[in-house]
Amino acid sequence: MSELRQDPVTGRWVVIATERAKRPESFSQRHEKLVRTKAICPFCYGSEDMTPPEVLAFRPESGKPNTSGWKVRVVPNKFPAFTMGNKSEVSMLGMQENLGIYLRMQGLGVHEVIVNSPDHFKSLALLTEDEVGLVIDAYRSRLLDIKNNPGVEYVLIIVNHGKEAGTSIEHSHSQLFGTPIIPPLITEELNGSRSYFHEKGRCVFCDILSEELGLNERIILESENFLVFSPYAARQPFETWIIPKRHSANFESISSIEKKDFAFVLKNTLLKIYDGLNDSPYNFYLHTSPYKVDTGKFYHWHLEIFPKLSIQAGFEMGSGTMINVAFPEESAKFLRNF
Repeated sequence: MSELRQDPVTGRWVVIATERAKRPESFSQRHEKLVRTKAICPFCYGSEDMTPPEVLAFRPESGKPNTSGWKVRVVPNKFPAFTMGNKSEVSMLGMQENLGIYLRMQGLGVHEVIVNSPDHFKSLALLTEDEVGLVIDAYRSRLLDIKNNPGVEYVLIIVNHGKEAGTSIEHSHSQLFGTPIIPPLITEELNGSRSYFHEKGRCVFCDILSEELGLNERIILESENFLVFSPYAARQPFETWIIPKRHSANFESISSIEKKDFAFVLKNTLLKIYDGLNDSPYNFYLHTSPYKVDTGKFYHWHLEIFPKLSIQAGFEMGSGTMINVAFPEESAKFLRNF
C-alpha cells in the first residue's frame, strides 16, 4: 500500500509509491550529455566580449574588467526573463494593470549569469572547496547589491546542470533572477512557516533539523554548521536539502566560517550525486527571505537539490501532488555511502 506524507512547511502531500518504489542503485544510469558543438564558448577565457559587460568579477587586482584572468564572473543574461527597462518603464515598477478579471504587470527586474569557473568542463562538484567558496561569495555579493533595487521583491539563485535539467550551455554557471513579485513557492513556505511559528512559537525548519538529527534516518552529510538530508516528504527521488544549523532567515547574513563550511557541504553533496548517480542532471535553488518581509523569527534559508530522475505525468500535473518512487530513507543511505 502506498503512503502519503505531508511537508510540515508548506502542508503539501506527497505520495510515496511503495509498490512502485525502485532501489536507489537503479537510478545510477547513464545520462545524456551536452555536446560541445561550437569552437567558442561565451563563458570561456577570451570570449568576454561575447557577453554583456560584467557586473562583478573576482580576478587579480591588476586585471582589467571584461578580460581574461577572472575566477568567477557575473554578467547580465543576454536573453533575460526580467530587465530593468528604460526610464518610463522603471516608473511603472510594481504597478498592476487590470484587464477585466485579469491582472498584468511589466516584467521588470534582474536576470544575471554567474559563471562558476573559467574551466569549461568542471561542474561545481569537481571544483575545489575554495573555488566553490568564490561562487558563494558571488551569490552573497549580488544579493546584497540588488537589495537596493526598488523594483526587486525577491531574488532566486538557481543552477541547471545537464541537458535534462534545462541548461543549454555546457560551461558551469548559475543564474540569478530578481523578480517584481514573491514567487508562489516562496509564498507557500512563508505562509506555512509563519503559521507554524504562531501555533508553536518555534521555527519549523529548526524543528525539522532537530527531528532529523534525532532520527538519523535521512541524513546524508553533517558538518559543524550544516545538515544535508533527504526530506521526509521528498517530492522526487533523491531530493536533497542543505540547511544551516544556526537559525537565519537571510542567506546574505552567512558568516565567514559558515561560508567556508557551506562550500564544503555543497561541493561534497554534489560530488555524492556525481559519483552515486553517475553525474545525474539536477536543478538546485537557494531559498532565502524576501528583502521587504520581516521573517527573522519564523523563516530559515536553505538550498534544495532535485536530481532529474523522474518526470511529472498526468496525476502530478492534474492534482499538484507528486508521486515519489524512491523512499527518502533509502535514497539518503545510498548517497551517504559515497
